Amino acid sequence: MNCKNIKEKVGIRSVLESLNHFPVKENKKTAFYFALDREEKIPSFSVNFEKNLAFDFGTGRSYDVISIVQLIKKCSVSDALKYLSQFVCITEKSSSKKLTIKRENYRIIKVQEVKHPTLVDYLKFRKVFEQKDLVKEVYYEMGGKQYFGIGFENQSGGFEIRNPYSKICLGKKDITLIQSNTKSSEIAIFEGFFDYLTFRNLEKNQSSTCDYLILNSTSMLFKAEEILKNYSQIFLFLDNDENGKSTKLKIQNQYKSLEDCSLIYHNFKDLNEWWCSNKR
Repeated sequence: MNCKNIKEKVGIRSVLESLNHFPVKENKKTAFYFALDREEKIPSFSVNFEKNLAFDFGTGRSYDVISIVQLIKKCSVSDALKYLSQFVCITEKSSSKKLTIKRENYRIIKVQEVKHPTLVDYLKFRKVFEQKDLVKEVYYEMGGKQYFGIGFENQSGGFEIRNPYSKICLGKKDITLIQSNTKSSEIAIFEGFFDYLTFRNLEKNQSSTCDYLILNSTSMLFKAEEILKNYSQIFLFLDNDENGKSTKLKIQNQYKSLEDCSLIYHNFKDLNEWWCSNKR
């Protein structure tokens, strides 16, 4: 895999999404992202999907898929090429090898309640089977093959898909806001929906007066900024990693009356990992 082939065959959007970066605003040809190497309130990282190139207006630097991976992962060109090779599959045609891009087009075939034994077992493995009514069983087609997984819907109608082997988003990436029947002044924030399901288990069958916000990615925090202004109390159930800690600091700098609930599971990556552990 050489630099020229990678630059021609690997899409810049796919690379950014794989590294947890999503557009703040976009059209068919271009998009703006928040800077990859610093915090900012106004997105300055411009991506041209047709040219497969990016430009950082804050630093004046241009990027291709290789230099983007180098910037984010702080690695060599060789290591960046190894990472990018996962986006390309090798097929044989007429006894010669040809590079082709993995298709990202998808089609949702069916959405139903969770019944498949594999997915039931997966929810039991994550110890959240009691909350199966809060998720869906989604069947979809991608790259000519059919798959299925646990689906959790976001505000834009997209689905976060999880199964023992896959972690993807179908459709537009977005947050998920779940509001109680009565107007609440409190909201609990989770990074992923398995932590949300875990919290609902912790609540047991008590009627909650709290609202819930699932980011579905820490990079989606900007979509929640106006929403959070409506609450006088915020409970944070974020991951105990660099992304989680960075997101916590951003929220702490903007809002008052916060409670960092990650102290409950401080020796674990997230709430669900703690919930599944025998040490809790």
